Amino acid sequence: MPVQQSADRIILNHPKGSSAEILLYGATVISWKAADERHAEPFERLFVSSKASLDASKPVRGGIPIVFPCFGAPTHADHSRLSQHGFARSEAWKWDGTVMDNEAGVSVRLTLEPTPKIRAVYSKPFHLSYVVTLAEHQLSTDLHVKNTSTSTDYPPDVLEFQALFHNYIRAPASEVLIHPLQNLKYLDKTDSVFQGLKTETRDGVDVRKMTDSVYEDAPQNYEVTWPGGGLALKSVNLKDVVTWNPQAEAGSKIGDMEDGGWERYVCLEPGFVRGFERLEPGRTWIGQQVLSVIHEERRMNH
Repeated sequence: MPVQQSADRIILNHPKGSSAEILLYGATVISWKAADERHAEPFERLFVSSKASLDASKPVRGGIPIVFPCFGAPTHADHSRLSQHGFARSEAWKWDGTVMDNEAGVSVRLTLEPTPKIRAVYSKPFHLSYVVTLAEHQLSTDLHVKNTSTSTDYPPDVLEFQALFHNYIRAPASEVLIHPLQNLKYLDKTDSVFQGLKTETRDGVDVRKMTDSVYEDAPQNYEVTWPGGGLALKSVNLKDVVTWNPQAEAGSKIGDMEDGGWERYVCLEPGFVRGFERLEPGRTWIGQQVLSVIHEERRMNH
């Protein structure tokens, strides 16, 4: 069966062997397995900490958590009562059916609307729709945000939000290179002394030391490579991208991070997080990413 449902998750299976697993809690993708030309058997492409909670008690440490409507600690008045990264990753989403099921791929849709729990901390009306599509060598995630306000008041009841896909890519962190980020302006969140934005000078960006960088107005087309492997990431309407790895310095203080876990992933996170997307009543915004297996050896210098 291409789509299997259980009480708490959905499993997608492609006829060529790839698979994906999505929790209803947070609509978090917790597994994506795909083969490549050097490995006939599909293998895991995402990192999930062995200490991660998968019982809906807290956001999952790994996979692809959805960040909405705020990135990091809230800075917008509408988000003042929200916790870090918003509520999308810590709410139960609803199954909304299979969107596509053919030789090209299989995709499913999950939805989230305001619940009493959400309304207690967030007053804006909205409808989220999340489509996950599995192909033989690709995984796509599409977040549809609709402003469902019916207000006719002036000024209009604008929905202002941030959104991001917090991808934990399974990879040897000490050997990863990310490109092309050279010449982009970025906020270095590990440097509390420097004021303003830095300029990226590296041809290939590594995460061998603690890294938490927010790149502005990025190309929306990236490659993450390491000896013997790699993934390509393309995004739409996600103008910024975050690179994150806490290394031992901060990773050892994360309660649900497995020992040495930071050595086994890099986070490359496309999002709209510098400033806010503005959505007028009745309008819909779509943010998309496509993760693709890189088949051939592809390395570059720092």
